[in-house]
Amino acid sequence: MTISAFDHPFLSGLLGDEEIAPYFSAQADIRAMLGFEAALARAEAIHGLISQEAARHIGAVCAAFEPDILHLKMATSRDGVVVAELVKQLRTAVGSQHSDCVHLGATSQDVIDTSLMMRLKAITFVLSNRLSLLSNAFDRLDTKFGKQTLMGRTRMQAAIAITVSDRLRAWETPLAGYRDRLTQQRFPLQFGGAAGTLDKLHSNALPIRATLAQELGLADAPQWQSQRGLIADFANLLSLITGSLGKIGQDIALLAQAGDEIELAGGGGSSAMAHKQNPVAAETLVALARFNATQVSGAHQSLVHEQERSGAAWMLEWLILPQIVMATAASLRLALELVGNIRRIGAIIHNP
Repeated sequence: MTISAFDHPFLSGLLGDEEIAPYFSAQADIRAMLGFEAALARAEAIHGLISQEAARHIGAVCAAFEPDILHLKMATSRDGVVVAELVKQLRTAVGSQHSDCVHLGATSQDVIDTSLMMRLKAITFVLSNRLSLLSNAFDRLDTKFGKQTLMGRTRMQAAIAITVSDRLRAWETPLAGYRDRLTQQRFPLQFGGAAGTLDKLHSNALPIRATLAQELGLADAPQWQSQRGLIADFANLLSLITGSLGKIGQDIALLAQAGDEIELAGGGGSSAMAHKQNPVAAETLVALARFNATQVSGAHQSLVHEQERSGAAWMLEWLILPQIVMATAASLRLALELVGNIRRIGAIIHNP
């Protein structure tokens, strides 16, 4: 077993997500960081801080630049962040004529946080679309089976008869709210300079920040380098999504246990009992919901940023947030698979 189950050679078949994983690759992170540097040069040229020629040259170099990854790794072990070495290599590639115009007024956290926001914004479109597809799948089930009956159960005991529509409504209702929250989520630029004051840009600071945000397609906001509520809030939203999907998985697993209220295609096999079809996707939804519920507490620990910048709390986010996102992506992928494999749900009503 590797350190992470999400990119494990075979566990990733269950827990990974091939569409989302590339956003957390080193290549995607570096490309986004270089995108920040190119956009910063353009914004500063627009406001006369550097020349248009310098901005064009920096942009062209950023578009083609391939840093030395081994040196980035070695420098990160020393500096705690990758940006100092990345900027050093980029300045060398840009050349002495315009090297002083690279990264002007910015700091490492600006680059790293903005890279994260750019990638999370793209990821959110994917997650939102999956929520829409899942709602559509529930609607199809409702059209086909909604009038059939299920035994309603409270506290794990038979209560009264309900319709399949009643159960589907309970499953689907939270998803629309989550989808709306995802589509309304703001992803702000991080741009504060050394201590959050943009001291090197003087009167140009706010105009450059606004232009930079526009260049990158992010929200313009005051620096938030020591205020991490938006990260904790986003992690919490993802945990709510996986929690609701976990409830669906738990319900379907229990329906499958009863044996006569649901029919599923494509269950998992057993090495000991050939007759079994285990509800693997349903079980995994429960596990991922519980995983995110534990991880979100760590995201809240990261709210404690001392003074103007924390190394420790910031680093904790690097460990936690990608896993929360990957667990959410895998949950939505599995939920779509599971709901698509429902061949029958409820008892057929025979009208006299």
